[in-house]
Parts: sequence; C-alpha cells; structure tokens
Amino acid sequence: MNAPRVAQLDALADLFEETLWRCIPDSVAILGIAGGNGLSRIDPAVTTRIVGVDINPAYLEAVRNRFQARLPLILHCLDLAMEVVPEVPVDLVHAALIFEHAGTEGCLDSAVRLVAPDGYLSTVLQLRPSNAESNVAPSQYPAMQMLSEHFRLVEPDNLRQRMKLRGFELQYETRRALPAGKGFWLGIFRRLL
Repeated sequence: MNAPRVAQLDALADLFEETLWRCIPDSVAILGIAGGNGLSRIDPAVTTRIVGVDINPAYLEAVRNRFQARLPLILHCLDLAMEVVPEVPVDLVHAALIFEHAGTEGCLDSAVRLVAPDGYLSTVLQLRPSNAESNVAPSQYPAMQMLSEHFRLVEPDNLRQRMKLRGFELQYETRRALPAGKGFWLGIFRRLL
C-alpha cells in the first residue's frame, strides 16, 4: 500500500486526519486498524477513547507495541462481518477500505451499531480504477494477490442509499486521486436524531 506506484498509506492517513478535524470526536473506533496507519494524527488531549478493531491479531499486537504508551487504546480482534464490537458507542466510527473486503451487510450493521446518537460514520472507498488497472495493485507478495478474490468495489451511491436506510445523512464528501489511475472517496455520515 505504500509502494510509490500505489501510495495509499499517506492518502489514507490524510483522509483520517481530515475526518478527525471535521468531527472533533471525544471517542473514535477504527475498523480495520491494521498496523495503525493514521493513529499518529490523533490528539489524545481531544480524543480520549480509541477503539481499534481488526481480524488479524498480529496487526493488533503491532498497534499495541507502537501506540499503547501514547494513546488510550482499546483493541478487539474480531470479524466485523459476523461479530459486533462489544463497546459503548463512540462519536466517530472510521472504516477505510473495509466494506470492499467485508461487505456492506453484516459489517456495515456492526459499524452503525457502534455510532453514538448524533455521531458520525466516516468511510473511505476505493474508486473504480482506470480500465488499465486491477482493483488490487500488483505486488511482490503473493498473499496480496489473494486479496483480489475477496475484494469488491462499493460504489459511493450504493453506500449513500444504505446509510440513508439506516438513519444517516451524508455531511461531507471528497475524492482523492492516487497514482496509477486509482482514487479514494471519503464520505462522512451523521446519525440523524
């Protein structure tokens, strides 16, 4: 994700920082926290509760080792497509490139359950690449190519409709171009009272 041809990590961290700035959450849940990309952008004086969720225990251990001393982390290892996060709802749930892998049924319902009243759900979706590129970038690591079997693009319009049915309204959206014809869409939704 950080190869120069792909350049996704900095863009994802920047979009997360923009979301934090727009929402100013006391509490945040990061779905698919992986190695903790973007956590360095959190101000612990503002955001005093950080819930991280990932299916991979090694990723959670890496996050714990890198950030536990500086940030108030609560980490959960679970499958969002089939399990609910056992936490009190948060002001902001951030899901970057999650729905493409876990789907927009069970995973989206798990995300929505975690949003506090009048809270936000922000999501980063990968936009359809140019016809010359695949959804998952070529990599020297064969395991990365296995991801393409489970990767399904989610159209922003489709997500908008699903969120509206769940009582959320789009508050903000932006697009970010990436090298090699790819791009991201950030949508910040607010739960309607």
